[in-house]
Amino acid sequence: MKNKLFILASAMFLFSCSDDNTDVLSWDIGEGTAIDYPEDYYAGGKLGTTTNNSSTAYKQPTLAVENAGMVTAFNEGEYLFEKDFNTNTSGAFKGLGPVYVRPGCLYCHPGYGHGARQNTYAANQQRNGYLLVVYDKKTDAYIRSVAGMPQTGAVKPFKAPIDETQIKIVWNNYTDEWDNKFPDGETYELTYPDVTIPASAFYAPVVVQRDGKDVEIAAADHDENIGIRLESTIGIYGTGLLDAITDEDITAQWKAESPYLTLNPAMWDQTTDTWKSYYSNSKQGDGTKYVRRFTYAMSRGPLMDAAGANAIWNITNVTRPDRRYHYLDLAGKYYAETSAKDPEVQAGFKEYIALVDPDKKHPEWHTGNLEADIKTYLTSQTLDAEMTQEQYKNLMIWHRGLAVPAARNTTTEDFKAGKELFSQIGCAQCHRPSWTTGEDNIQDPNLLFSNADMPRYPNQKIWPYTDMVQHRLFMKNDLRTGWCRTTPLWGRGLASKCGSGVERMHDCRARNVIEAIMWHGCTSEGGKSDAYATVEKFRKLTKKQRDQIVYFIESI
Repeated sequence: MKNKLFILASAMFLFSCSDDNTDVLSWDIGEGTAIDYPEDYYAGGKLGTTTNNSSTAYKQPTLAVENAGMVTAFNEGEYLFEKDFNTNTSGAFKGLGPVYVRPGCLYCHPGYGHGARQNTYAANQQRNGYLLVVYDKKTDAYIRSVAGMPQTGAVKPFKAPIDETQIKIVWNNYTDEWDNKFPDGETYELTYPDVTIPASAFYAPVVVQRDGKDVEIAAADHDENIGIRLESTIGIYGTGLLDAITDEDITAQWKAESPYLTLNPAMWDQTTDTWKSYYSNSKQGDGTKYVRRFTYAMSRGPLMDAAGANAIWNITNVTRPDRRYHYLDLAGKYYAETSAKDPEVQAGFKEYIALVDPDKKHPEWHTGNLEADIKTYLTSQTLDAEMTQEQYKNLMIWHRGLAVPAARNTTTEDFKAGKELFSQIGCAQCHRPSWTTGEDNIQDPNLLFSNADMPRYPNQKIWPYTDMVQHRLFMKNDLRTGWCRTTPLWGRGLASKCGSGVERMHDCRARNVIEAIMWHGCTSEGGKSDAYATVEKFRKLTKKQRDQIVYFIESI
């Protein structure tokens, strides 16, 4: 955790704000103890900021990890994150499958950061942070016959729920209402992905739910009814700090924005200014309600049962003591029923199950009725745990213990000017600069972990640049529902150096900051972006002022 000072040679500078500007963007984060550095230098507060700005900046433990004596556990958790799981029946990385999204975590989080733009889709494709979103166009709900995070990998004799060789990703050009040009003549490009998966790629029947009933979609009606989108992973560093923001403060932010913006009616009741939807876990927990805060769709509450805690299970399908069942389709039956009747799966099942359960501790998988045995195995709720409780705990210590890189260039004039402009034109209305954490008492819907088990960040002023609220941009080929939680901006300027995806936005459509900003100015696809007025103001700035905002965003 020693301070490191890196200043790239001029050939490696990201850009210069203007020809006559000497304050080029550098990797210099300065001396953390110097009194002239402002408070936003400590992006993760004093307990959550690392002054390492090398290629491993996203991988550093927080001071809270060190103070709690959890460095060894942190390192062991990191090990689980970095290695591929396999089909072995013993060892630390056993249990991949029977179907899976990825063999390990680094595929989706290269360099611990954002996924990278892709032109093809494959489960074993490094840097592919894309998750497929397969939904019913009529209701915007996920289809019932694949998992919420659909799998394209499988362990023989089983077959992938979606044949990834039939997935097509095409990048299209987009022209905005300003013809992709600023008033001073500078131009930019905008592109977006169009993803198609034909009916023939789905292993089980394609089923949606309408009016409470499951309805099978015929192949001839597939394109009319089934929509496909891509969502890429975001950086995982600093997530524990976001977890330390109180539910009360997040609720207050939604209330503060309610008089001025339309908020997601599925989440928030604007007539009463109260939550309409909470996160709860009644399967492993007691059903306690928590404020939603994680994922684009805000599908998760506290970090202990959020994306990372969930992903180490459902991405790999590796079971653990609190998840002794397979992650399959949303209905819990269509994949199992199709597999059970598949002659090729039946032909290989005895050999497969003999390796999984050699001592026949589960006689219900060995009755000799192959169709019944396969379905019983796939839908079992009493599978043996492949990841131990201690391993899972160490993974969560690592996950909650990742630090945020200190901001860079904070004393330069361009940083100060960019910060002021960022606020003046309205960016800070959604990308709220700072929060102060609460007492950070661990909230765990799984009822597994307490304060003593995890690194904690009480009373820290942090600078994530997110309001933790969902907004709409009305982009071409937008998210499934159009609602997206404001993504934190902290640390993203180090993406290239850390080896993660440098692209921005939920599907990596923006290849740089300018493109990301201009995608915020849409008026198509059924409405006007919540950030439209801000983009209008951005367009009216001089080139130097626009570059100063970019400089600021790349530095925080």
